[in-house]
Amino acid sequence: MSSEIAKFIDHTLLLPNTTSKEIERLCEEAKEHGFFAVCVNPYFVRQAVKLLSSSKTAVATVIGFPLGQNLPDIKIAETQKAIFEGAEEIDMVINVAALKDGQHDYVREEIRGVVRAAKDHMVKVIIECDLLTDEEKTTATKLAVEAGAGMVKTSTGFVKDGKGATVEDVKLMKAAIGGAKVGIKASAGIRDYEKAQSLIDAGATRLGTSAGVAIVHGTKAVQGAY
Repeated sequence: MSSEIAKFIDHTLLLPNTTSKEIERLCEEAKEHGFFAVCVNPYFVRQAVKLLSSSKTAVATVIGFPLGQNLPDIKIAETQKAIFEGAEEIDMVINVAALKDGQHDYVREEIRGVVRAAKDHMVKVIIECDLLTDEEKTTATKLAVEAGAGMVKTSTGFVKDGKGATVEDVKLMKAAIGGAKVGIKASAGIRDYEKAQSLIDAGATRLGTSAGVAIVHGTKAVQGAY
C-alpha cells in the first residue's frame, strides 16, 4: 500500500548547503521509488534533468523562494530560465506582504505572469499557510485559481517554528478551490506514511517532502530536509 503513495511525492531537497552529490542521491531515490517529481533549487535544475532524462520522474524547481518578495519581473525571468534549463514544473512563492496589505490585484497578476511564462508547464502557488489567517488562506487560494495556477501549495517549509502542511489547511484550500480543476500540494513537516495519507485523504493531490523514502517504507524520518 505504501508504494502507491510514491506517485503523490515530490522528492524535495532545498537546503542552502545542498551539494551536487546529494542531488545525485535524490534523483536516484526518485527513480528507484517512482516518485512523481524531484523539487530542487534552480541551480540544480540542469543536473537533475540530466540525471532523470531516462525516467518518468519530473523536475520541479522553486521561484521567488523562500520569501516570495522578489519583484514580479524577476519571478517571470526566473521561470523562463528554469523552463529553458529543462524544469517541467514551477513552485512559486506569493508575495505574502502584498496579500496582507490587501493588494489582491497585485498578487493575482504576479501569479498570472508566472503562469504565462511557464506556458503549458504546471505552476504550483505556495501561499505559505503558516503566515496567514484562515481568511487570507482562502483569499490566496482563490487568487491562484483565478490566475490560472495548476495547484496551490501549503508551505515553503522555511517558516521558523511553522506547522507546515496540516489536514485543516488542506481542507480549507479544497473548499476555496470549489469546482475548479486545481490540485493541492501539501508540503513541509510530512515525515511518515500516516501523516502523508491523512493529507491525501483530506484532498491533497501532491506531497512535497524530503522524507519520501521513509514514507514509502512505512517508517518515520527523524528530520526532513526542510
